[in-house]
Amino acid sequence: MEANTRSSGRLPAAFLTPGSSSFLDFLSEHAPEQLPGNRPLPPVKGAVEAPHGTTIVAVAFPGGVVLAGDRRATMGNMIAQRDIEKVFPADEYSAVGIAGTAGIAVEMVKLFQLELEHFEKVEGTTLSLEGKANRLSTMIRGNLGMAMQGLAVIPLFAGYDIDREKGRIFSYDVTGGRSEELGFAAVGSGSVFARGSLKKLHRDDLTEREATTVVVQALYDAAEDDSATGGPDLVRRIYPVVTVITEDGFRKLAEDEVAEIARSVHDGRLQSPNGPQAPVL
Repeated sequence: MEANTRSSGRLPAAFLTPGSSSFLDFLSEHAPEQLPGNRPLPPVKGAVEAPHGTTIVAVAFPGGVVLAGDRRATMGNMIAQRDIEKVFPADEYSAVGIAGTAGIAVEMVKLFQLELEHFEKVEGTTLSLEGKANRLSTMIRGNLGMAMQGLAVIPLFAGYDIDREKGRIFSYDVTGGRSEELGFAAVGSGSVFARGSLKKLHRDDLTEREATTVVVQALYDAAEDDSATGGPDLVRRIYPVVTVITEDGFRKLAEDEVAEIARSVHDGRLQSPNGPQAPVL
């Protein structure tokens, strides 16, 4: 009967009557082989060389949150790509930045976008920001097998919580463990340096413009000490991807806006190479 249905070009009834508001659960039941974490890997000897995304940063400010990423992808000690995009909208009020194995990370983001859209269409409402963060945690946990083989994905999730009326940031470990970050966060190979920069520059009363400048400063600091992180490239006109999520929704800053911020940061570094200094007390 199933073969006849498929040969006639009609979808089976199960595909037309979803039993769950989760697209991930639906895919797990009907086509589990399509999930990134379920795909068998060919036997290999030694480390697998695949492009990796590097540094993602986020900063909360009154009224929203800024999520940004550098543009460099590396493959071992080589620069695989100079202008990769690592920050994507998840839905109208949230975004996700990717660090780790680039190909699997981008695929996971697309699946996450479908998951949120599927829930909204089936339930007629959107998930809470907490619910979105939990769904992403489940997806990361499903990739644990590949992560143990070196193909890990570590995202940073941020969004505007309509119920609490503020921006929130969530970070993850390789097993899908989720933590809410207060004020700022960074993931990826340059995260240690970016986080140090964020720690000295973040304030609770930042304006949106100041918050976008802070994330560019943090990526600049990360690029100075981490070879896998790419700073603003004024020669090639390649600048970080900077996004803002507020009560008005997701917005990606235009290239001209980011270029202006990057050039002002660069000009400041000509006078103070180590960047702005925080007061001692």
